[in-house]
Amino acid sequence: MSVHKHDNCTGHGCQGLCCLELKDVGVTIGADELLHGVSFHLHCGEIVALIGPNGAGKSTLFKTILGQLPHTGDIQFQRSDGKPSRPVIGYVPQSPTFDRGDPVSVLDFFAAAVADWPVFLPIPGKLRQRVGECLMRTHAEGLLDKRIGALSGGELQRVLMALALEPLPHILILDEPLSGVDVEGEKQLLDMLDEIRQTYDLSILLSTHDFATLEQYADKVILLQNTVLKAGAPAEVLSSAAFRQVFHLRMGKEGA
Repeated sequence: MSVHKHDNCTGHGCQGLCCLELKDVGVTIGADELLHGVSFHLHCGEIVALIGPNGAGKSTLFKTILGQLPHTGDIQFQRSDGKPSRPVIGYVPQSPTFDRGDPVSVLDFFAAAVADWPVFLPIPGKLRQRVGECLMRTHAEGLLDKRIGALSGGELQRVLMALALEPLPHILILDEPLSGVDVEGEKQLLDMLDEIRQTYDLSILLSTHDFATLEQYADKVILLQNTVLKAGAPAEVLSSAAFRQVFHLRMGKEGA
């Protein structure tokens, strides 16, 4: 798996780069300060892994970037020409569940999501073709007629990622995409994410508890505990005092 680097972007800006930039972002709900002083850059073509213990604010940060929570500080996106823009964001939530007896197929589910097509009506050939083409982005076209409740964890992630890529976003946010996926499925998903970011030059921000594979696929790691404790190359973050303090020297898969 290749790693996509941006050597000319520093902590002072994203000159000439496609970039999502957070500056001193904070979120307070009632009396609870969930995030404070969060600052980092996310560049197009880059995979950034967000790590931290339970309750660290990872899901809160995702919802803030998605515009679902009020915040202080600034969140800005700029195109490669340096002009500000409103980004298109694709999002896959953590561990969605479906009734295993549900007769709805992947085609039905996808068509209803992208075209508001009622699941009880026959799906036109053109819409079926469109869904198939969308699923090809994650190599999931073979799942078109499979019941969505019968999908494995890895297969479901492929379908949900394909949905998040329609229309093609600037930023793809994945909340624990490796949860419930076996070891072989993990490798396939990570390889696919690398392919997606290179093919479409989009940013990928994902949360994970699987630290063992970070150096293989992540360009950058952000250690979050209500604020950014450490950010940098995977090896730098995983060997840091902040990481050891937060995770008490435990490596590998942490609890969800």
